[in-house]
Amino acid sequence: MKEFKRSSHIILASHPTQVYKESLPIDWGNKDPLKRGPVIASITNPKARNAIGTHSGSYTIYRALSVASKQYPEDHKPDLENTESPVQIGPFDSWSDPEKMVSIDPWGYDVNINFKKYFDQGYDIRPTIAVTQARLGIPEIHQAIDAGRLKIDGDIVTENRDIKITKVAFEPVWYLPGIAKRLGCEEGELRKVLFRETGGIFPELVTRPDLKVMLPPIGSTTVYIMGDVSKLSDPNVELTCRVHDECNGSDVFGSDICTCRPYLIYGIEDAARTAQRGGVGIIAYYRKEGRALGEVTKFLVYNARKRQKGGDSAATYFHRTECVAGVEDARFQELMPDILHFFGIKKIHNLHSMSNMKYNAIVGSGIEVVNRIEIPEELVPADAQVEIEAKKAAGYFTPGEVKSGKDLDKVKGREIEE
Repeated sequence: MKEFKRSSHIILASHPTQVYKESLPIDWGNKDPLKRGPVIASITNPKARNAIGTHSGSYTIYRALSVASKQYPEDHKPDLENTESPVQIGPFDSWSDPEKMVSIDPWGYDVNINFKKYFDQGYDIRPTIAVTQARLGIPEIHQAIDAGRLKIDGDIVTENRDIKITKVAFEPVWYLPGIAKRLGCEEGELRKVLFRETGGIFPELVTRPDLKVMLPPIGSTTVYIMGDVSKLSDPNVELTCRVHDECNGSDVFGSDICTCRPYLIYGIEDAARTAQRGGVGIIAYYRKEGRALGEVTKFLVYNARKRQKGGDSAATYFHRTECVAGVEDARFQELMPDILHFFGIKKIHNLHSMSNMKYNAIVGSGIEVVNRIEIPEELVPADAQVEIEAKKAAGYFTPGEVKSGKDLDKVKGREIEE
């Protein structure tokens, strides 16, 4: 292994011929974006790369197919003119805190502004965060308006009964030393396991210990904000939050075997109500299908649960998952709060989550949670009763610490019309 010096950094690498002067150093946690350095994972100039993996997460393979079929130019560099965020976000102290920011790159937002100096030098720096504004048209929200639970105000809820939102998309960017510390393991061990479990797809994990940043080929996260984005960081402004893990079958197609879509929509409705009261609402949607085990595993578990002797039951709910997948849950909520810290959130007044794992991760990251709100019983589909019973029995949440939406409305003096 050979020793190199670059910009006052000493680098040890088993592949010294892959270390180039064009590769900018990254000082993770530095408050100055230029001193922190841009994450460069594009492949238009391999000598400039300073990260493992590449942009676009799980869509990388589709890009490769397009390149292979000669439908995508290999040397394409995106034109980022007029792509800037329509609202100002940060910077916050959390952006430079390596304890709070290990799974996303806060400076991956508006990179053409933050790193103009390097753009002018020809570096191909790509965004990992994008912000835009839109409207949500959801049938259940129309029903909430008809029932009088939500009002048309022309600001948050339009005359067309849509909800105005600011939405933010995040690609994962992992600072490997911080990820290892968050998970309680050694960085070297984390690198070896990532290398082994991906079939050796990223050899730099074991050959380039100088590279500390990785863009994993996994799904992204999208955040939907109702109200003034700048209020998210003000602990004195009421904040309603739903942290939701993807469930395609329920969220998109309305499958009734779980509570995912009803809970998600209930969170959206309450977030919009909070924004109408002068607060702000935020929905964070994480791509962790089937508890990060995937839909194939999830469907196999569905079959196993329903075909067992005596039928589906709360007693065997998690056992059948473990039999098929080897583990009950692979989501590792320890990384989840990073998205909340991007917005400078310090206090959540109403957290729509019954999960102790999510709650503990959020509180453990330094964010205060005032109230936890469970899904109302009338919103739980008949076929999903087993899920709720199993989660209660397994200690997924502590009922004594969770307040129902109706109870919370009474506490805050904001009765909802039925």
